[in-house]
Amino acid sequence: MSASSYPLPTNSPPGCAARRWLIAGRVQGVGFRPFVFRLAHHHGLAGWVRNSGGTVEIHAQGPAEQLRLFGEALLSRAPPAALARLLDVQPTSVESNEGFRILESIRGADRHPHVPMDLYTCADCLAELRDPAARRYRYPFINCTQCGPRYTLIRAMPYDRPNTTLDRFTLCGDCAAEYSDPLDRRFHAQPLACAACGPDLSWHSGERTTRGNESALAAALDALCEGWIVAVRGVGGYHLLCDAANEAAVARLRARKGRPAKPLAVMVPWRGADGLDYARDLAKLSPLESATLSNSARPIVLTARRAHAPVAASIAPGLRELALMLPYSPLHHLLLEDFGAALVATSANVSGEPVLIDPEQAEMRLGEVADGFLHHGRAIVRPTDDPVVRVVAGGARPVRLGRGTAPLELSLPLPIEMPTLAVGAYMKNTVALAWGDRAVVSPHIGDLTSPRGREIFAQVAHDLQHLYGVRAERIVHDAHPGFPNTRWARESGLPTQAIWHHCAHASAVAGEYPGESQLLCFTWDGLGLGADSTLWGGEALLGGPGTWQRVASFRPFRLPGGERAAREPWRSALALCWECDHVWPQGEDLCGSLLRRAFDGGVNSPRTTAVGRLFDAAAALLGICLQATYEGEAPMLLEALCEDAVAPVSLPLVRDAAGVWRSDWAPLIEVLRDARRSPSVRAEMFHSSLAQVLCDQALAVRKHSGVTRVGLGGGVFQNRVLTEQAHALLTSAGFEVLIPARLPVNDASISYGQLVESAGEPHART
Repeated sequence: MSASSYPLPTNSPPGCAARRWLIAGRVQGVGFRPFVFRLAHHHGLAGWVRNSGGTVEIHAQGPAEQLRLFGEALLSRAPPAALARLLDVQPTSVESNEGFRILESIRGADRHPHVPMDLYTCADCLAELRDPAARRYRYPFINCTQCGPRYTLIRAMPYDRPNTTLDRFTLCGDCAAEYSDPLDRRFHAQPLACAACGPDLSWHSGERTTRGNESALAAALDALCEGWIVAVRGVGGYHLLCDAANEAAVARLRARKGRPAKPLAVMVPWRGADGLDYARDLAKLSPLESATLSNSARPIVLTARRAHAPVAASIAPGLRELALMLPYSPLHHLLLEDFGAALVATSANVSGEPVLIDPEQAEMRLGEVADGFLHHGRAIVRPTDDPVVRVVAGGARPVRLGRGTAPLELSLPLPIEMPTLAVGAYMKNTVALAWGDRAVVSPHIGDLTSPRGREIFAQVAHDLQHLYGVRAERIVHDAHPGFPNTRWARESGLPTQAIWHHCAHASAVAGEYPGESQLLCFTWDGLGLGADSTLWGGEALLGGPGTWQRVASFRPFRLPGGERAAREPWRSALALCWECDHVWPQGEDLCGSLLRRAFDGGVNSPRTTAVGRLFDAAAALLGICLQATYEGEAPMLLEALCEDAVAPVSLPLVRDAAGVWRSDWAPLIEVLRDARRSPSVRAEMFHSSLAQVLCDQALAVRKHSGVTRVGLGGGVFQNRVLTEQAHALLTSAGFEVLIPARLPVNDASISYGQLVESAGEPHART
């Protein structure tokens, strides 16, 4: 019904009142209008509900008490996938309505939509999936308004079936009836399908192709039971699956994928009342970890591994944790229930690229990795990896944004003058779009080292603008001139603004925790170009977005070989020894005389203060990681050695001529090389010393600034041991400690931080 054909208001019948609600937030693509319809029907109210741009507008009329109860339930009983907020509620005139109706959406309203995230399979659909009498028994793509894919299949907004990849599947009579019935939980479920009218599975291995859901699924399960590696197309891309308890299968997967040591995610069957019984056999789950595993995103959660967990030891070599997740799609549930045990479920990609989504491309690029492919016919528009979470300092902290957690909508502490696109960091890339006081952060894209990584980056940058109906008028980017996303921004033809890497880290924390008082933010990470053209990574910045001042750091040192040091921790260790005139024979054997001459001459040996490289050096000096096979391997192995807290090594803290407090790492070198102490004790001393350094620097800055709020940003703070010790010390010293809970502390937060920092610049404020 069009706006012009609404019934005219009439005189109010006795005892009848009317109200008008405007609801915003995540209220589209989550069954909110059918919920309102059923709620009005329950309370005996007349009126209507409709989508209006990015909001839902509701008119309801009836007895005053029923209106009150209806209004309270709109938010308190909203669908689980909804994140609704009340914008306005007003009395209004009674209309000549009969019953309650769902009106057609208003198109072209001057509001921007909320793009729905992919949702896990709900309990009602799981019950149907397992019910032999149900029409969708064992159908791998069962869904309803409360569950199923969203972001990964939307081509355009509004979120209607013709704008999704389900548009080529015509609904059968039964599905069409469900889709059209406001009282049915599948009313306007856009990915709706069944075995008669929807996508199905196919199996391909060598010359053999098997079509049909049960036949293809059985072939894949037979392959997994035989120890094969199987590529399975899921919600946001392909997984590589194999038997998690089969050492030979895991070894083959590692060899073929060129992933010798990086930990592999494990998907476990849903067991028990809360689904976590099998997970508890593998890991020691805290209450918060249990809640996080089963929350609406169904993320990968890093958990403490049990000593005799029935999985291959090579799942996570040298580490104490397992990366666990529950099945979240009907296909995953069927695979895990039929297999009856845990499966490795690692992203099907090549060399850090975004996960593969296309069947032909998957077979071409993974032909030497997978023994067979389980495909399906529901196309994926854009890749979305699984989210990763780690519980640190009492909070579930995201490590990677992905399916079910992004696009992530956040507010800006200050509105931005014009629509702005932020293109993020070089590693762990995300992009973010902002207009007014609203920001949207993309799912994890990954590294921009490969052509495909850069291709997906450009696609997501375009898609965010297209889906939200916002065209960027300027771009903010990292200040490093050599990054491909920096070049992309400068070639766009739009005005650009460079943002210093560590200012973006600090502003990301400030954006998540806005406040009037100044913030002292520690930005510890691997490397990032600093304002003095050196490589920062151990900085403390004081102030707020647009006004940060560097007030604390570390004694700088040179990195022999420059960027190669990130993958060769022995270089950082050797550099620290050379800086202190120590001899480290193991490092000397690796380097050769040319490297020392280059170091002494300052050739390809940039200066840095990066704490991430200090972690690398410590791991190398302990002999646990001389060559890193994946990013973060050395710090992760070092953390895994820690068992108890020990007394720190006292590190000198002095203020330099520029007024920057600097801590000297030199006393740690002798301790790390002291073979009389066990590797565990030395690792513990390293962590406790850095935690004490952080607190000492905060106390020194507070003496002259009075700052009481401390933020932690940067990839180093993914380390639980360091972060929890620092948090405890700071809290005891009277500081309020702010650790991101919605964004990762790593470079995935840079895009949002670039927006916040840009908005903090005086010229960017509205």
